Amino acid sequence: MFAIIDIETTGGNAKQGKITEIAIFIHDGTKVVHEFSTLINPTIPIPPFIQRLTGITDDMVLSAPKFYEVAKEIVQITQGTTIIAHNSKFDYSYIKEEFKSLGFRYERNHLCTVNLSRKYIPFRDSYSLGKLCKDLGIELKGRHRAKGDAEATVKLFELILKENPGEIVRLN
Repeated sequence: MFAIIDIETTGGNAKQGKITEIAIFIHDGTKVVHEFSTLINPTIPIPPFIQRLTGITDDMVLSAPKFYEVAKEIVQITQGTTIIAHNSKFDYSYIKEEFKSLGFRYERNHLCTVNLSRKYIPFRDSYSLGKLCKDLGIELKGRHRAKGDAEATVKLFELILKENPGEIVRLN
């Protein structure tokens, strides 16, 4: 089982930033079997640059749940899965930091679709999610929003998995 995840945040540093949105698609190796997404109230202001990039404003997250209010569900739905994300080190580090701030150690195996793409879809000019999706004809709705980016990552992962099923299972 795989948990394909994307997050939006208040910045580039997991030690200082907070999650503003999360989307998780649970994938059984064939198809998506469960979906979870929500805005998150980061409890700190979202910088103007990030608001312009993501479209997520302070007003939008004001009544959204705080991370601790969705933490148990995140633990439950990702239990026994491998985290898949485009640049998984970024997403995973933020999630781990959010749990650490709650006094909980969150540990999951994880794979990065940037690294998988470099290995299994070589010779691309760019491995950014937007450019890779454009090159491969993967529709990307809602760029820089967790659900849209996670949906595109699902399609990218399925493409890689279809061509290399045994290899991905061994990496898992």
